[in-house]
Amino acid sequence: MLRKVSFTKLLGAGSGALLLFVLVNRAGGFYFTPPELEKPAYVVIEEEPETPAEPEQELTFEERMAQADAAAGERVFNQCKSCHRVEEGVNAVGPSLYGVVGRPVHAVADFSYSDAMAGLEGEWTAERIYEFIAAPRDVVPGTAMTFAGLKDPQDRANVIAYLDSLGD
Repeated sequence: MLRKVSFTKLLGAGSGALLLFVLVNRAGGFYFTPPELEKPAYVVIEEEPETPAEPEQELTFEERMAQADAAAGERVFNQCKSCHRVEEGVNAVGPSLYGVVGRPVHAVADFSYSDAMAGLEGEWTAERIYEFIAAPRDVVPGTAMTFAGLKDPQDRANVIAYLDSLGD
């Protein structure tokens, strides 16, 4: 066990060493401070932010449909194949989409539509399909369709061109 005198000597030596370290550090900083430069050693070139180009003119539905490509739509439709079929009379989780463009909304007789879809009136025009496949749950709240939607407007137009090419 350390005696009181030994502990005091040890504490004094540690405090002295710490004080010496601090004084030498301060003195070194005082004597060895680098001089201030009159001008920077190198210049940082700041790039001017690019001015955003004018946004592209949004195409109308008719213009998109005029540019629609059924072959491209068939590729995009691969996302839909997990729930829909394009063969006439063949249903899956969703109804067959054969001949969907221009037919009544719930025209597939042997398919059980959700209450939300059953309450929908009218027919599947190209424009209505275009809006629906953008965000199905926003257009028909309560629909059983879980697909989030196709955000790209041209992809939607291409899918409609593909579906329209399948009908009679």
